[in-house]
Amino acid sequence: MKIFVINPGSTSTKIALFIDEKLEWVAGAHHTAHDLANFHHVNEQYEYRKEFILKLLAEAGIPLDFDAVIARGGLLKPTPGGVYAINERMKYDLVHARMEHACNLGALIADEIAQKCNCPAYIADPEVVDEFQPVARLTGIPEIERISIFHALNSKAVSRKYAASIGKHYEDLNLIVVHLGGGISVGAHRKGRVIDVNNALNGEGPFSPERAGTIPADQFAELCFSGKYTLKQIKKMLNGKGGLIAHLGMNDVITISRKAQEGEEPYKGVLEAMLYTVAKQVGAMYVTLRGQVDAIILTGGIAHSDYCVGILREQIDYLAPIVLMPGEDEMGSLAFNALGALKGELPLQVYNPK
Repeated sequence: MKIFVINPGSTSTKIALFIDEKLEWVAGAHHTAHDLANFHHVNEQYEYRKEFILKLLAEAGIPLDFDAVIARGGLLKPTPGGVYAINERMKYDLVHARMEHACNLGALIADEIAQKCNCPAYIADPEVVDEFQPVARLTGIPEIERISIFHALNSKAVSRKYAASIGKHYEDLNLIVVHLGGGISVGAHRKGRVIDVNNALNGEGPFSPERAGTIPADQFAELCFSGKYTLKQIKKMLNGKGGLIAHLGMNDVITISRKAQEGEEPYKGVLEAMLYTVAKQVGAMYVTLRGQVDAIILTGGIAHSDYCVGILREQIDYLAPIVLMPGEDEMGSLAFNALGALKGELPLQVYNPK
């Protein structure tokens, strides 16, 4: 089975060709600020990103002849996890999505390419996977409901891989999955469903290399109405210019970890504070699962850092066994999901939110 994978990020586009689960070819590039300067909204990047992908395929001599095309899911309306066939409702919701991100373009491009080679087009486990238990939704303000946005694709993929490694199914286990990346999500996975997780995109839970996480509401309200900032600037504080960037002027955790390990301040104090907020969120998810936790999985790019993992271990290793699965194989995870759908091993979901 020839599976073509598309993964648009905010400043990059990655593509890959898999034969079954074997990676045959991968390509992509970082898009500079200059490349994207003329686009005021993500939707305006559609033709640019599509032509970039088609150019890479042509240069590699890869014909548009695939058994399936699968893309990283976008910021759709809340929907359960799984593999979804791209349909018209999904495309409409991506074009008119409330939250802008380049991942919204993935399914649109995948569908057009799939039509060219007469094959199915899928997404799997988009960031908006919503499997919350009812009590996880409410806040103290009726007009504001908690939203499920997290690193669903990688979190569920590493969970399935871990379960397989111990001869079990994902649906048999209770797991806390900690995705440590530019954003940080800590989710409670109960028998194959993520019943609670912090909003890892726009303000909740741990602070991260680029995001503010949970902040004191009263002080934040005063900041919002201080007249010093526009709404756009305030939102950028929450996602993009918060966290380590706000404190240290950089989001390079490798460099920050090295400086912290050498005892250099403020790097040491700020990094330890970030990891402390992660540990607190793990504790919250432990309560969510009522202490019945088979493992705590640490994944994402920061999980490559022995220094960061060591600090986290000291704070959480008494709760449950810690499993280290660093990095995030989004491309492989997408190919795995597409292959499962083609073989009928993973049920195909229909996107039709209420």
